[in-house]
Amino acid sequence: MLKQNLQLKLSQKLSPQQIQLMKLIQLPTQAFEQRLKEEMVENPALEGGKEDEYEADEFSSDDYDEYDEYDNDRIEADDINIDEYLSDDEIPNYKLQANNYSDDDEDKTMPFAANVSFHQNLIEQLNTFILSENERDIAEFLVGSIDDMGYIRRSITDIVDDMAFTQGIYTDEKTVENILHVIHQLEPAGVGARNLQECLLLQLRHKTPTESVDLAIDILENQFDAFTKKHYDKLLQKYNISEDQLRNAIDQIEHLNPKPGGAYDNSNKAVEHVVPDFAIKIRDGELELTLNGRNAPELHVSKDYQEMLQSYKHSRDKSTAQKDAVQFIKQKLDSAKWFIDAIRQRQETLFVTMNAIMHYQKEYFLDGDEAKLKPMILKDIADLVGLDISTVSRVANSKYVDTPYGTKLIKEFFSEAMKNDQGEDVSTIEIKKILQTVINEEDKKKPFPDDKLAELLKNKGYPIARRTIAKYREQLDIPVARMRKKI
Repeated sequence: MLKQNLQLKLSQKLSPQQIQLMKLIQLPTQAFEQRLKEEMVENPALEGGKEDEYEADEFSSDDYDEYDEYDNDRIEADDINIDEYLSDDEIPNYKLQANNYSDDDEDKTMPFAANVSFHQNLIEQLNTFILSENERDIAEFLVGSIDDMGYIRRSITDIVDDMAFTQGIYTDEKTVENILHVIHQLEPAGVGARNLQECLLLQLRHKTPTESVDLAIDILENQFDAFTKKHYDKLLQKYNISEDQLRNAIDQIEHLNPKPGGAYDNSNKAVEHVVPDFAIKIRDGELELTLNGRNAPELHVSKDYQEMLQSYKHSRDKSTAQKDAVQFIKQKLDSAKWFIDAIRQRQETLFVTMNAIMHYQKEYFLDGDEAKLKPMILKDIADLVGLDISTVSRVANSKYVDTPYGTKLIKEFFSEAMKNDQGEDVSTIEIKKILQTVINEEDKKKPFPDDKLAELLKNKGYPIARRTIAKYREQLDIPVARMRKKI
């Protein structure tokens, strides 16, 4: 049985302009500049830089009725008021705002040399070895099996089978083992190892033999489990050596690189320059906030497009082609207007939000002491500026501020609150800093377990549970007490 009924439904739908604004807000300065370039390529009605004679205004929404670009109804060219798209204003409003970035400033960039990849470097090293064609193929396959950390995570049997099925290279495990010994001679030392133990041993064997190096090799070969669990008493008894001898051997091991491939990648990676989105300075005891001038570029509507509209306005015989052109021009002009307006709104949103954060954490920005960072969550700032929490999150994410104490990631200023023994709210950042200090000052021969750390922080006025200590310790990337032990 068919039924027909009427149902009212209220839903919220973001306009394309709102979506565009949200995407622009979350972009840091360098990504924002790239987005500007892309928009100028896509929209010929949008131009950057200064104009010689006159510039178009912002096409205020009060001057004409906006339309939905997704509406299927075609707007006739005769219904478009051309005068609304033409303006005699000399300078648009958004260009009158303070800008701390001048066109006269040189945008100095640093050229970077083209890097050779980690695997390509290993392939080039193979050229120094005398290998047959088949051995060379096997060696290159083994190099291709090395991950970015420098390890081969697959068994020899799997590698032999894979070469046969995918490369048509038929060999046996013994031959692959022999070629693997060649790989182990490549730099950086330890590359091509199948596990951590083998990686450390390869590096030690590259060193000049000494008493401590030989002892370290013996420990890794025969007492690796006792070493990883830091059973130093067992090692002292096993080798009948002094603490100084064991300490020297352990020192040799601790100076090895457990990720040889990672060290190569980090040393050859192009340096990433952070461009702060904001700058905070102290003038006469007061905080002064500025938005990076590169966030407010000079954009205007193309004069050529305005001239096209002017020509259409004065032409008597309007052809179908001309009407279609006006439709296209109107669409591009509207898109340019929306984009320029989105830049203005982005500029205002960034400044207002960061200004609220700056005043909320005023004591910290005046002094630079992290202990003075107040507990602050996204909702605190959202309530102050009257914006949605998601908008504040977009501003804080991936944005940097240049302060008198260095360039900081904005989201690092946010933290949860905890009560101290005085009943006052303190930032978890402050507690983590104190925890870090306590661990740094502990006796490494007898490091504090988590329950002892909880007791020490309680004595300092921070009653925290042991499980919370464990959570903060993991967030600070600090191992458990047993792994912090040193002889």
